[in-house]
Amino acid sequence: MTISGSLSNALSGLTAAARAVEVASSNVANALTDGYARREVNLSARSLAGTGSGVRVDGVTRVVDQHIITDRQQAQAQLGQEEARLAFLTSLEGAIGLPEEPNSLNERIAALDGRLIEAASRPDSEPRLQAVLGATQDLAAHINDVSNSIQSLRHEADQAIAKDVATLNDTLARIADLNYEVRIQRSAGRDASSLMDQRQQLVDQISAIIPMRTVAREGEQIALITSGGAILLDGKPAQLGFAPVNTIVPEMTIQSGALSGLTINGVPVSTAPNSGPIAGGRLAGNFEVRDVLAVDAQAQTDALARNLVERFQDPAVDPTLGPGAAGIFTDSGGAFFVASEVGLSGRLRVNSRLDPDQGGAAWRFRDGIGAASPGLIGDASGLERLTTALTVKEAPASGGFTGAAQSFSGLGADVLSMVGIERQNLESDKSYAQAKFNTLQELELQTGVDTDQEMQQLLMIENAYAANARVIQTVDDMIKTLLGL
Repeated sequence: MTISGSLSNALSGLTAAARAVEVASSNVANALTDGYARREVNLSARSLAGTGSGVRVDGVTRVVDQHIITDRQQAQAQLGQEEARLAFLTSLEGAIGLPEEPNSLNERIAALDGRLIEAASRPDSEPRLQAVLGATQDLAAHINDVSNSIQSLRHEADQAIAKDVATLNDTLARIADLNYEVRIQRSAGRDASSLMDQRQQLVDQISAIIPMRTVAREGEQIALITSGGAILLDGKPAQLGFAPVNTIVPEMTIQSGALSGLTINGVPVSTAPNSGPIAGGRLAGNFEVRDVLAVDAQAQTDALARNLVERFQDPAVDPTLGPGAAGIFTDSGGAFFVASEVGLSGRLRVNSRLDPDQGGAAWRFRDGIGAASPGLIGDASGLERLTTALTVKEAPASGGFTGAAQSFSGLGADVLSMVGIERQNLESDKSYAQAKFNTLQELELQTGVDTDQEMQQLLMIENAYAANARVIQTVDDMIKTLLGL
């Protein structure tokens, strides 16, 4: 080998070592950076006319396991869906109240039962009749609050959907821009790894919203396709459409057209929680809260209110009630009719004829709502019929309950029980989703930067650098010797 050949080989070795040091130091510096993929320098032997002439740096490769990343993103989406559903049921359970909590639904029902029994033992006592009025008002107000909470949670879900859709549209556009930049850098022969890291970070940010898989395209481009088959990005980003509302009432549903669905490039798509283009992520979870879970909860709460109204709207309980007259509990002050059950729990009111503040009188609990004047103050039969009406076992007429006959307190306990059981099931599902996500995240990290390995690599690079530098020093000494001859 000639002196010039030896010098060329050593210089190429120094260049390769310098590039390797740059890559290794970048790996160490970004060991904890989300979305950063470990880099490896690709080297190959360089030859000239069949003779070895050093080493060539072919480029830098991002080391990723796309299968693990895809699985982790799917688990992240599942976790997002479970969190959205669990948050709703936890809030709903809190609005109803646990039995041991003060001012819970069960406590309100028990308080009314107790006030009726106390009033029946002293039907002449005005304070005890006033206590019955207070208990009925508290119970009606609590059922109102549960209904209002459900609609508030629906509205929060609607707003969360709008926010996620805006995030998706913005992020997909940014990923498309990075795709373009990566192609430009690659075409110019430059390293685009940092741009690809940024792109991966953006994909990770939206993977909790909609489960998706990344499909490699020519020139280091990527396409994004949801697990349900909708194309979110393939060259151009898709445009998702959604129109939030300012307020939601029980009568508003997606089926009636009062609430917005989702469109992709102007085409309506299914928002079903477990099937369809967006199934499986936080976006689907919030649609499920708004259009399924909350609607079902509202129906059960309305059925509970209906059962309460009908128990006291029966002329057999209060003979003073005329045809179509309202009982103790009313639909916004009037009699309840089956056709108007939707939203009843939010409109539940105590009959104004019982409330002195509205021109009524509490003695009508004893003598009947239709009574024009007080009856015998010692007659407790009316109050006893009210107590019986509250505790008698009846099968609920709506709400998807089991159909078994039960007291009103038993029905209230059923409402809480169904919510509690579903919440516990979702807690278990969320725990599983969280464990799966954590496991896949750990696997992904194992393919990332190992700082010990990188430090060992730096030592090897240092030795190679020193060896090449020694060759150059030797060549320099040889040239000086030759020139001195």
